[in-house]
Amino acid sequence: SKPGKDIALSLDSKIQYRAYRELKLAMATHKAKAGGIVVLDSQTGEVLALVNLPTYNPNNNNRTGRNGGKARNRVLTDQFEPGSTMKPFTVASALEAGKIKPDTEFNIAPGTITIGRRTIRDAHAVSIEEGIVTVEQVIQRSSNVGTVKISKLLPAKTMWETLNSSGFGTTTGSGFPGEVKGMLHLQPWRPIRKATMSYGHGIAVNLLQLARAYTLFSEEGKLKPVSLLKIDTPPVGKQVISRKTALAVSKMLEMVVAKGGTATEAQIEGYRVAGKTGTSHKVKVGGGYEKKKYVASFVGYAPASNPRLIIAVMLDE
Repeated sequence: SKPGKDIALSLDSKIQYRAYRELKLAMATHKAKAGGIVVLDSQTGEVLALVNLPTYNPNNNNRTGRNGGKARNRVLTDQFEPGSTMKPFTVASALEAGKIKPDTEFNIAPGTITIGRRTIRDAHAVSIEEGIVTVEQVIQRSSNVGTVKISKLLPAKTMWETLNSSGFGTTTGSGFPGEVKGMLHLQPWRPIRKATMSYGHGIAVNLLQLARAYTLFSEEGKLKPVSLLKIDTPPVGKQVISRKTALAVSKMLEMVVAKGGTATEAQIEGYRVAGKTGTSHKVKVGGGYEKKKYVASFVGYAPASNPRLIIAVMLDE
């Protein structure tokens, strides 16, 4: 027999409270059905905050408050299509393969591209004058058309290997009961599947999985393991992409929160912030997509010069 040891959660009570407060406010503001936030220590992979709403108070003797999914740890047990938060991984894959450089130019006018019988659109029409953009601007403006054109330069196998190595399609290793592994289709992919997956449709993730994947960009290409328990020695992590690629994508993610990007509200005075927005149509039960119901997400880290916190947030409807 061996004597027991002390055990401590990695959660930080102050960060946990602030995350809860902000998620509650966001849900009320946007009349969302549900939501989740996870905050990671970028350097250690420790989970500093994990919030789900709606929830219930376990101190209440009334057990009726636990129904309607309120007892689920949806950050780990629910999966969703991440949308444009997946675009940096497509770009990273193409940079690693030597198919593009950050200043490589693409023509995204008129804001549409047709793959087979399907037409993929950007959120806004693009004039001929604005149509020539660099890879950096594709991420900054979150162009679906630009991302699809980048993905067309890659073999499906290369894209799949990047996503799989980034932790998608497998559990995070948190040890939490019932954690879903998300969905990453095996090959062969049809051209339309490769196109839609490049901008985050046809792939499913849980929120902790998504937050963890962004350690690639905050930790110079290394994928860090995550822990719900406090750890004494920071893990080394697995090198998935090169330091050069990680720094290039990180610069693009800083452009997303700067003027002209899709996430200017994520700026914090006095700090450099990097991050990416994501919006996806909600998947219907039984297949297909809801026309007017969306899942919105954001993943960001700060300070971008020496990242300490990674924050991922998701709002359902």
